[in-house]
Amino acid sequence: MARRLILGVLSLAIAASMWLPILHLLYSPRQDGSGGGNGAGPEAQLLVKYNLRLWTDPELREKEMRKMRASNAEWDFMGRTFQVCAFANLALREPGRKKVLLEVMDRIIDETLKIEKESGMYYFLMPYARSGDYRVAPPRSLFVDGEISLMLAHRLIVEEKPAYGKILKERVDLMIGRMKQSPVLSAESYPDECWTFCNSVALAAVRMADFLYGSDHSAFLREWVATAKKKLVDPSTGLLVSSYSLDGTWKDGPEGSSIWMASHSLEIVDERFAVDQYARAKKELAGSFLGFGYSREWPASRLGPADIDSGPIIPFLKISPGASGLALLGASAFGDGQYVGQLKASLNFAAFPSKKGGGLTYRAANQVGDAVILYSALQGPVWKKVKGGVCQ
Repeated sequence: MARRLILGVLSLAIAASMWLPILHLLYSPRQDGSGGGNGAGPEAQLLVKYNLRLWTDPELREKEMRKMRASNAEWDFMGRTFQVCAFANLALREPGRKKVLLEVMDRIIDETLKIEKESGMYYFLMPYARSGDYRVAPPRSLFVDGEISLMLAHRLIVEEKPAYGKILKERVDLMIGRMKQSPVLSAESYPDECWTFCNSVALAAVRMADFLYGSDHSAFLREWVATAKKKLVDPSTGLLVSSYSLDGTWKDGPEGSSIWMASHSLEIVDERFAVDQYARAKKELAGSFLGFGYSREWPASRLGPADIDSGPIIPFLKISPGASGLALLGASAFGDGQYVGQLKASLNFAAFPSKKGGGLTYRAANQVGDAVILYSALQGPVWKKVKGGVCQ
């Protein structure tokens, strides 16, 4: 009996040693031709179909929105942002779909602006936004202003719409006016709480507005980066911290749920700095196990508390689902094909992809997770156009 048990265990061990190292190959993505300025590949098209359906099927939309807002009102808002950004990139990849995509982008933007007007910025913020006073009056959230500006700018790069252009210019002026009231040139998303994620998104929107309308905020953008290098970079890792007070006092150190998107946003603000931040994030946060990629939320030297953005931290490897999703965006943006493949293998293995109504969604994610994955698959053409500096 004992001999059979030992032989059984040894057989399982030998088998595991053979198939575990190649398990990831079953889940690794096929090359789908979605890079560069080409059309979206087959998997991306399935993601597009599901995300478009969210705005053409009221019942599905209501169900997903209720689910998201029950967890975090920010996710409802961020899902809209990543969808608009994704659809704008798709419109540049596939001009034949521009008309339909513009209609959906306008629907998302118009509904978002309507909600903001009727319910105020707090509709898209977590409850603690009401727990204190904003240092800069009147109260405004850069999280809301920055992402609305990013949505507008993406849509306008596909095709001009004067009403949206007017709103974008006004938002840019508001954001810069408030950012200049801080010694670290940053504006609050929550009372006396600035986030690198939100400020980098705002900077990208400012850069896009300059591209669209010939304004010039390059001096401000350079000053922000120079200030951040001096006052907002963790010396042990060289990474931007994730949150800080209006005066620049750090609250949280570097976080994966912030730095991957921040580095992508900074690509059109200061590309050299953005590349440096991505490389440092890859060194400090990225990992793979048996061919499956992941991201930690914090560098090993600066562990922090789990929150709703990081999601539940998986023990041993310290994997953060939220950071890993945004790492896919970072890896796609910086052309890190190997890491993209590893992260997609994890996504296909652990996020339970599901084909619904001919589209693709991930059951272990949520609507904002699906939108981030969609944007990761399609991003590129808009940033390329802005970097080229020649407006239509």
